[in-house]
Amino acid sequence: MKIKFQKYQGTGNDFIIINNNDLLFPTNNKSFIKRLCNRKFGIGSDGLILINPSKNTDFEMLYFNSDGNLGSMCGNGARCSVKFAQNNNIVTDKTLFNAFDGNHRANIHNNTVSLSMNDVSDIKTYGEDLFLDTGSPHYVKIVKNLENFDVYNEGKLIRNSNEFFKHGVNVNFVKIISEKEFEVRTFERGVEDETLSCGTGVTAVALSMHYLNKTLLNNLKIKTKGGVLDVKFIQNNNRYEKIILSGNVELIFEGEIDM
Repeated sequence: MKIKFQKYQGTGNDFIIINNNDLLFPTNNKSFIKRLCNRKFGIGSDGLILINPSKNTDFEMLYFNSDGNLGSMCGNGARCSVKFAQNNNIVTDKTLFNAFDGNHRANIHNNTVSLSMNDVSDIKTYGEDLFLDTGSPHYVKIVKNLENFDVYNEGKLIRNSNEFFKHGVNVNFVKIISEKEFEVRTFERGVEDETLSCGTGVTAVALSMHYLNKTLLNNLKIKTKGGVLDVKFIQNNNRYEKIILSGNVELIFEGEIDM
C-alpha cells in the first residue's frame, strides 16, 4: 500500500505531513515513523504529522517526534499543517484545528501562517533561567557568544538532568540583540539535537524576555538559524494572552511511500 505525503519547512524546521482522513496510518509503529524521519534511510525530517479528521474542528494535527514517539504541541509543525490543509482543500485562508494542547486558530496570507498559541501563566525560575510550557516544555537561558556556544552538549546536559529527565525538556539558549529582537538556538527533545528552529521555543523566548524585563515590547522578532519568526502577545497581570506566532512556511516536495 502506498501513502502520499508532502514535506514542508517552517524556518528550517521540516516535517513529513500526511492526510490521514481514512485513519489507516500505523500510528503505533514507532520504528516505521522513525525510519521515515531518518535523513539517511528515509525521507528525512524533524517530525511526522498526520492530518486526521475531527468532529468539532477543521482537522486534528497529530505530531510525532523523529524518534517515533508521539510528541506534544509543535508550533512550526502546526503552521506547516495549516498550509498543508489549505493546499489540500481542507481549509481556505483561516482555520480552527485541534492539536495536543487543545484548539488553535490560524490565518494564512500567501505563505505566511499566523498561529494562535495557548495562554501562559505558570513561569518558574531556576536561578537566572526560566521554565515555561508553551504547548511543549521549555527551558530558557541567556548566554554570551551564542554563535560558538555548545548547544548540543549543554542542551543535552539540561535535558537529561534529574529535574527534567523523566519527561524531557527543550532547551533554548538566547542572545539579546536589541529590545525588539532576540536570537535563539534550541536543543529539542525527541530529536535529541539542535534544530534550525522551534516554534514553541521561539514563543517561550519571547515571553521569557518580557518576563525578565529584557524588553517592554509585546511584538518581538526572534531570529533562529532557519529564519525569523514574529511573536505578539498581551500581558494581563501574571498571564500572557492572545499569543500569535507568525512566519513563512514552504512546500518542499511531495511523493509516495510504501507502508
